[in-house]
Amino acid sequence: MWDYLKLVLLGLVAVFAAVAANYARDVAYMVHALIIMAVAAGMFVWVLRRTDEYELPKERSLSYMDDVIRAGVIATAFWGVVGFLVGVYIAFQLAFPVLNLEWAQPYANFGRLRPLHTSAVIFAFGGNALLCTSFYVVQRTSAVRLWGGNLAWFVFWGYQLFIVLAATGYLLGGTQSKEYAEPEWYVDLWLTIVWVAYLTVYLGTILNRKEKHIYVANWFFLSFIVTVAMLHVVNNLAVPVSIFGSRSVQVFAGVQDAMTQWWYGHNAVGFFLTAGFLGMMYYFIPKQAERPVYSYKLSIIHFWALIFLYIWAGPHHLHYTALPDWASTLGMVFSVILWMPSWGGMINGLMTLSGAWDKLRTDPIIRMMVVSLGFYGMSTFEGPMMSIRAVNALSHYTDWTIGHVHSGALGWNGMITFGCLYFLTPRLWQRQGLYSLSLVNWHFWLATIGIVLYAASMWVTGIMEGLMWREVDAQGFLVNSFADTVAAKFPMYVVRALGGVLYLTGAIIMCYNLWMTVRAAPAKDAAAPAMAPAE
Repeated sequence: MWDYLKLVLLGLVAVFAAVAANYARDVAYMVHALIIMAVAAGMFVWVLRRTDEYELPKERSLSYMDDVIRAGVIATAFWGVVGFLVGVYIAFQLAFPVLNLEWAQPYANFGRLRPLHTSAVIFAFGGNALLCTSFYVVQRTSAVRLWGGNLAWFVFWGYQLFIVLAATGYLLGGTQSKEYAEPEWYVDLWLTIVWVAYLTVYLGTILNRKEKHIYVANWFFLSFIVTVAMLHVVNNLAVPVSIFGSRSVQVFAGVQDAMTQWWYGHNAVGFFLTAGFLGMMYYFIPKQAERPVYSYKLSIIHFWALIFLYIWAGPHHLHYTALPDWASTLGMVFSVILWMPSWGGMINGLMTLSGAWDKLRTDPIIRMMVVSLGFYGMSTFEGPMMSIRAVNALSHYTDWTIGHVHSGALGWNGMITFGCLYFLTPRLWQRQGLYSLSLVNWHFWLATIGIVLYAASMWVTGIMEGLMWREVDAQGFLVNSFADTVAAKFPMYVVRALGGVLYLTGAIIMCYNLWMTVRAAPAKDAAAPAMAPAE
């Protein structure tokens, strides 16, 4: 009966999407309607061909649901390379503006490729990493299969559809121009549906658990899922201009919109790129090091302090604007206090290696994870420092902020994700080990050197830029024009782009290594993993 309801629903979606494409008021909406029509029609045929099939054998339900995690590992690696590639290209565009190719305009200019890069790295690469690792961790720490049957597959494929709709929207000019929240209203609605399904799967698995205790990593994953849902809904409140067009009018305006946007923007960093990845850290570093978490009590204190403090820090993005001083001061104070719980997490992760530091010499995966914690600690010190008004007066609107963001994103999020992918692949595909630890070593050094080149060049050019903007002559007039600062930054922009090339090269080597692990590494003799919290 359920299959027939799905067929009716998919048929209606395909028909309505065809009508919407016909009456579309802009190109982005038309393309998206055609994509949805094609997806719904394809799903209709797929469901129709499976209507007479029986349920999976009962013994299959006694093992973990790892197929969706395998798909998540593949998607993470794929979108990572795509995001890094676009990032390298726009880095070279800034150094060499001629790369804004005239024949490819307006689709390949910096203004449209830049949000494509940020969303590909944060939401496609980082989001898929969080999906697959959270599904892996919650099953192993709860000793049960993912709740909801194929609902986890809906979450995975629904999220991939969101990524495609968002990316094509950027290239076609269909965005609402909000930092980290560019997709238009109907894409936001779809993501809300997918995210609620994600929360349902995750929460259902925890409630259905066989283990009495809820492991700390699940607290971090759950806080990330719940808070991101709240941030997404509130920040994207909008009224569509037409049901057949991508344009919409924001509910908030002026300084209220700016406040809401940076409440969202900073907490997207705080909960998507920090809390979720700390969930990864609290499971995979102890597993790879084969050591228990250094202090479970500290992990609980770290969790509650982090989530209570982070939510207030957003206004520090709006110093020296129309936002009231008390509001930006509040953001600054909470940002400075936030340094302490952030370092509590870093110290807990590093001290987990007590008694296992010798592994750094022989295990490049542990080395990646340790470097990621180092960058986490550095970024969570630099961020509070940059939130202080006196420092922010120099750093804001400069490339120093770009260096800060990328040292966190590439160093913390990127390196911990790479380590998790190297951990997961042999286990998910039942292999004895990775194809080549030597290639992991190459990846480690290329990525590390690439991050250092990137961040250091942006720190230098950012501080230089801020000082040049401040420089005045004896009469009090500005000495440097904006064009002067752009010309002075050229060498650092080239270094930044070369650092990106190294990082991208490392990611490509990783993809080759993971592919060969699946194809060529010796297989384990073990059967599918039973439901036990051993892994």
